[in-house]
Amino acid sequence: VSWLLPGHPYKKIMATPLNDKHLAHFSGTPNGFSLDSSQYLVPPVLSVFQQSFNATADYQESVTFTCITSGSPEPLVTWHRKGQQLEPSEKYIFSKLEGSRSMLTIRNIRQSDGGTFSCKASNKAGSQERELFLKVFVQPHITQLKNVTAVEGSAAMISCVAEGEPLPDISWRRASDGQTFVDGDKSRDGRFEVRGRHGKSVLTISGVKLSDLGRFDCEAQSRIGGHQKSMFLDIEYIPKFLTNHTIYYSWEGNPVNISCEVMSNPPATLLWRRERFTISEETPHMHIYGTEGRKSVLEVTPMSDRDFGRYNCTARNNIGVRYQEFILAQADVPSNPYSVRLSAVSQRLATVTFMKPDSHGGVPISYYLVQYRELGSMDWRDVKSHSVQTTVVLTGLEPNTTYEVRVAAVNGKGQGEFSHTETFQTLPIREPSPPAVHGQRGVGKAYRLGLVKQDDGGMPIVEYIVKYKTDKEEQWMTKLVPGANDFAMLQPLQWNTRYEVEITARNVKGLSEPTFYQFFMPQKPDITESLFSGMGLGAVVGLGLGALLLLLVLVDVSCFFLRHCGLLMCITRTLCSKKTATSGKGKEMEEGKAAYLVDGWFLIQGDRRVLNDYQEVCQNKKHCDLVNSANEKLPLKEENGKESLKPDTIEIKVHSDNSIHIKPDDSKA
Repeated sequence: VSWLLPGHPYKKIMATPLNDKHLAHFSGTPNGFSLDSSQYLVPPVLSVFQQSFNATADYQESVTFTCITSGSPEPLVTWHRKGQQLEPSEKYIFSKLEGSRSMLTIRNIRQSDGGTFSCKASNKAGSQERELFLKVFVQPHITQLKNVTAVEGSAAMISCVAEGEPLPDISWRRASDGQTFVDGDKSRDGRFEVRGRHGKSVLTISGVKLSDLGRFDCEAQSRIGGHQKSMFLDIEYIPKFLTNHTIYYSWEGNPVNISCEVMSNPPATLLWRRERFTISEETPHMHIYGTEGRKSVLEVTPMSDRDFGRYNCTARNNIGVRYQEFILAQADVPSNPYSVRLSAVSQRLATVTFMKPDSHGGVPISYYLVQYRELGSMDWRDVKSHSVQTTVVLTGLEPNTTYEVRVAAVNGKGQGEFSHTETFQTLPIREPSPPAVHGQRGVGKAYRLGLVKQDDGGMPIVEYIVKYKTDKEEQWMTKLVPGANDFAMLQPLQWNTRYEVEITARNVKGLSEPTFYQFFMPQKPDITESLFSGMGLGAVVGLGLGALLLLLVLVDVSCFFLRHCGLLMCITRTLCSKKTATSGKGKEMEEGKAAYLVDGWFLIQGDRRVLNDYQEVCQNKKHCDLVNSANEKLPLKEENGKESLKPDTIEIKVHSDNSIHIKPDDSKA
């Protein structure tokens, strides 16, 4: 079939039917045929700006796919995933813009949203579909890590599983020393090894030791981020005894505590045995404190030789059992001390030193007993050592006397044998040793000499003989100081002068060698220094405050008499005002005198002294003028020996607010 187009008689249109979808509708008219474009069918055409998208899961992110379509009639756009058509929801938001743009927004991206999405356009002429890809990155997250319990000496396997996109790398860290292990690592001793694959890592510890106990950290790391978790490696082990003290001493009737202390995991049960029998609470003379945990104490009160011997402590848990043997031995008194020596022997004192005994008898030594007596005497005198010191000082001895001394050690069982007896002789009485002297300037022309007694020669110091003079004089001045005193005060002395001093100690035997001393008296201080020398800082401050207070009182009194002001004046005004307001005012009024109160002054008509005083100190000129005016208008007149006012002159009223109102000529005062 051929068609002729109007205006083109020689041109033909050849219509070749391809299929039912490619159709064009022509309508006939007297002048020819026309093409109906509304009935023309065009298959859909799809295009996309971006075919692949990236997003990170669990960050509230959103991704929008856009498809641009064309075709006739206008295609219908649908979205699909995994063969299923998507429907609008809170997760999937559909929208359409001008220009045949269709959009799919995926909200709150999660790991499961990753994969392929398809955009499909369809009309009567056909359909077309395009794929879009969403790649979702996921931060590393450790999904499996558990605490592990291993037995000492065995192997422990710790597994850590992590997920994420991309898959993270896993490493281990030992918290006790910070050492790290990664995939393929092996420790120098070969006990630690790491193997990992596809998001799983296994840390293997061979020959587990107690030092491996503690926390291990698993860390999963990728370019998106990291995640860390911790686990605890617990180690179980057979009981271990913590004490090496296995021999105890006691004696009949003396209780002793035998302590059995263990370390174990899980906790052990402790049991006491003697020979083939188990000790219980019913066993005579024995008591058990604690049977579970770390420590158990067996209290034994031996009553005969049969209670001494071997005792067994058994510690048991589900890993194993251990035993420890203890021996209860019979205590004895200590052996004797030896190498007794005498040192620092004087007229009244002697120091005894000695060596500890070779055996303390199984029980700690409590103290040492030192006995001494005069040679030929039958009575020993006892001196106990301080704790277990091996030095004892004997006091109260007689001069020039021979003594015997011996030493014994004492423990809980009793007193041991005495050492070999030693003899010594105290020194005879002699003159005292020279005293030690130190000086300090006193108050004013005085100087204080401190006297320190040395060896008194076996007899008390009776007195100190102090001789002193200036370096320019030949004659000595002498001062006697009682032997009980520890200082001597030299006064009066000369200023700016050097003095020489000679001090001698005397007992009943005689005089000591003299001790020489020199000091210098400074120049005479000024009056201020003399006044305050010897006073402390507090005394000087107090004196200054007292002088300041006295000055303030004098100023206040002067102001009271000269200027009628100050604190004393305020007190006087307050007291006088109260007194006048209650009694004086009524009395004066009855006597016919006018009174008025101005600026705190209670003025009586005719009292020129008070009025003059007020005028002298008043501050308000208006009040001053008012008082002067009132005073001029109130002439005095004698009536029956009393002063009065003219009844028609002026009226002065004193109100409660201390104000004054004056009305001349028309009222009575």
